[in-house]
Amino acid sequence: MTHSAYPPVHPRLSEITARITARSRVSRARYLEKISAARSKTVHRAQLACGNLAHGFAACQPDEKQQLRNMAHNDIAIITAYNDMLSAHKPYEFYPAQIKAALHSVGAIGQVAGGVPAMCDGVTQGQDGMELSLLSRDVIAMSAAVGLSHNMFDGALYLGICDKIVPGMMMAALSFGHLPSVFIPAGPMTSGLPNKEKVHVRQLFAEGKVDRRALLDAEAASYHSAGTCTFYGTANSNQMVMEIMGLHLPGASFVHPDTPLRTVLTDAAARQVVRFTENSGNYLPVGQLVDEKVIVNGIVGLLATGGSTNLTMHLIAMAAAAGIIINWDDFSELSDIIPLLSRIYPNGPADINQFHAAGGLQLIIRELLSLGLLHEDVHTVAGFGLSRYTQEPWLDNGELKWREGALSSLDDSVIASGNTPFSSHGGTKVLTGNLGRAVMKTSAVPADNQIIEAPAIVFNSQHDIVPAFEAGKLNKDCVVVVRFQGPQANGMPELHKLMPPLGVLMDKGYRVALVTDGRLSGASGKVPSAIHVTPEAYTGGLLTKVRDGDMIRVNGQTGELMLLVDEAVLAERESVIPDLSAERDGSGRELFSALRTQLSGAEEGACCIRFYKSENDDE
Repeated sequence: MTHSAYPPVHPRLSEITARITARSRVSRARYLEKISAARSKTVHRAQLACGNLAHGFAACQPDEKQQLRNMAHNDIAIITAYNDMLSAHKPYEFYPAQIKAALHSVGAIGQVAGGVPAMCDGVTQGQDGMELSLLSRDVIAMSAAVGLSHNMFDGALYLGICDKIVPGMMMAALSFGHLPSVFIPAGPMTSGLPNKEKVHVRQLFAEGKVDRRALLDAEAASYHSAGTCTFYGTANSNQMVMEIMGLHLPGASFVHPDTPLRTVLTDAAARQVVRFTENSGNYLPVGQLVDEKVIVNGIVGLLATGGSTNLTMHLIAMAAAAGIIINWDDFSELSDIIPLLSRIYPNGPADINQFHAAGGLQLIIRELLSLGLLHEDVHTVAGFGLSRYTQEPWLDNGELKWREGALSSLDDSVIASGNTPFSSHGGTKVLTGNLGRAVMKTSAVPADNQIIEAPAIVFNSQHDIVPAFEAGKLNKDCVVVVRFQGPQANGMPELHKLMPPLGVLMDKGYRVALVTDGRLSGASGKVPSAIHVTPEAYTGGLLTKVRDGDMIRVNGQTGELMLLVDEAVLAERESVIPDLSAERDGSGRELFSALRTQLSGAEEGACCIRFYKSENDDE
């Protein structure tokens, strides 16, 4: 289907995009001025003095040195998140050599400009190290910037997948927005133990019905090889967002590592960035490619697929790096018109491989374009027009080609038609009330569980909940409040370990909800969870005044988050902030103290880097 065959953009999508554009007018103009000033009319290293340039190519091979002395050849930066502990990043070990060979084939040079840290939330979950996780995103952005700072490069390739790595790299890419950029994924691991079975074993362990060996066996059968984890958490949500924003090649996100198709896609991505450099005659810097429409497309993709709630912060930070100002109202109002088209764990039993086999992102994009719910008229790394992303890659006698992807779902339990979606609502709801603002992922929560009014049980540490559960203190209808988990308190760790016990309580028939200024990614499952509460408790949010027994209303349908205590009573209560010093020392946490104090609120991206603020935002 050609661009002209798609219906006009939905009026509400157009209105929200126009509102974002107006809100960002000043900041976006300043950003575009900045990247225009950084543009070079020739290769960037031509601006270096001879001594600078000699340092820049000192370690290169003789033929590469000769090419770099010749100011007609492009030098492409490779920013890699490789390490061999992370399953998702292990495949990147040999990518630099492969990429350099692909670049040589088109007369360009590749240099590994820098490596960035890459931690795994799955390893640090419930551990002290998790309190560095969100902070690592900004560190990754700064680390990538250090690699790019040498002014040697005419384009950049980014090798990263998981939770904070892609957003951090994207923030750096947009800070160097005058450079053409392509992101290169490595793909998911093959399917292991089904997610439903894994969760069942976790709950049995929480109830004491199986031992630790059985739990470890189940986890090892789930996470078993190189590649991203197969559930639809932040890592795979990142890949979907990068592709629907046109920063991957079409169909590249969910091809398995170490396969022939993966290999040729990586080669093609390396060559593609050269087509957009200054001296290609087709200059397309990433800062121009990523505009307001592209950001809106990223949000739409997140909602339509039921992606990770972490992206409600990461997309805000990424957009800000390009001078584009978005907020949670944009997510929530887009949810009102974006249908939920896929069910991937945790909002369904399927994994990402089943999603890909059922038609995958190509089909999702086709359905959304057919409904007028994506901006087709955008630049991508594959060329102009998002309709290119309804195509899938395939090998024709070893040669990479693209063909039209699935025209309809091959498994309607995993991907639904736009005319008969799983839900008419995109599944991300902003909750507002006297407790502040929060996000709920409603796509995974049955409708009859989305509304709860119950007494609070208050915790200042996630580590106190399992003992309380084991002692039977949570065996009642309740709203579990976990506070002092926000950005400035302790770096905003994810609280996945809370889900098995809370899930057990719900299975016993109790009505339970979670309210926290911490994070959950997308793993809240059936538990109604008001997360990212802002203002956080540590900076004076009303969460500090909640007491055990206070009635709280959480309504994922109307968007209410209310502490049902008389204002006069609240006025008499003191806000007591516990001593958090013990939680800020050890596992490297003391090294991040300065960054932690600079983190903005969750709705501002929980970011310690200050990009642009709108001067004409009157909302």
